[in-house]
Amino acid sequence: MILLHGLFGMGDNLGLLARALSANFQVISLDLRNHGRSPWVPGMDMQAMAADVIGFLDEQGIARADFVGHSLGGKIAMQVALDYPQRVRRLVVADIAPVTYAGNHDEVFAALRAVDLDFVHSRSEVATVLSQHLAEQGVVQFLLKSLYRNEQGQYRWRMNVDVLEGCYDQLRQGYQRDGQFSGATLFIKGEQSAYIQAGHQSLIASLFPNYQFKMIQGTGHWLHAEKPKVFNRLVENFLQAA
Repeated sequence: MILLHGLFGMGDNLGLLARALSANFQVISLDLRNHGRSPWVPGMDMQAMAADVIGFLDEQGIARADFVGHSLGGKIAMQVALDYPQRVRRLVVADIAPVTYAGNHDEVFAALRAVDLDFVHSRSEVATVLSQHLAEQGVVQFLLKSLYRNEQGQYRWRMNVDVLEGCYDQLRQGYQRDGQFSGATLFIKGEQSAYIQAGHQSLIASLFPNYQFKMIQGTGHWLHAEKPKVFNRLVENFLQAA
């Protein structure tokens, strides 16, 4: 079971799901390139990031795997399934569609840019600066998970903010090829999130003809964190039945 996190995150963002699945699966939570402890590299298009995942499977001798991806991680999981369908057994996509999105992270980038890491002395200082730009404390706390101290005691981000911002237009893109994944696929939407819309259904059906759709009431884009028990149960039920 390969778990793929979203933009600005890291592998342990899906930690509750990983623990829930660990009794029946070998669960691997990957850090995407330019996130967490993965290498910082210049490019971040979908094909290259899907190739990263395939390269990891090859290194580990894994012929096929199940995938769960949230947000950007869901896009990459879809790219893997569509470009390398023989490597994917079952696919779960959390609150994202294979479409091009309008940019909606300007405030997050502005908040990250406002933090001068060379002159902060505590996590609370960073939180204060972030809060001046971001109204949702949940987003502030999410970003702080990627803050750490290096060997010199300086605060640094585990995410490569420069490349994330520079490649943001590429990260917004939808699927650009002619692939199809006929394996069992589950799309899970947060009721209050606009990332999956009714108008996306025909494209989803054409790319993933064997798909199911579930919605979690009272949740937004962070559905796996807002109602983890419900989310985990949907994933587990799907895997048991598929």
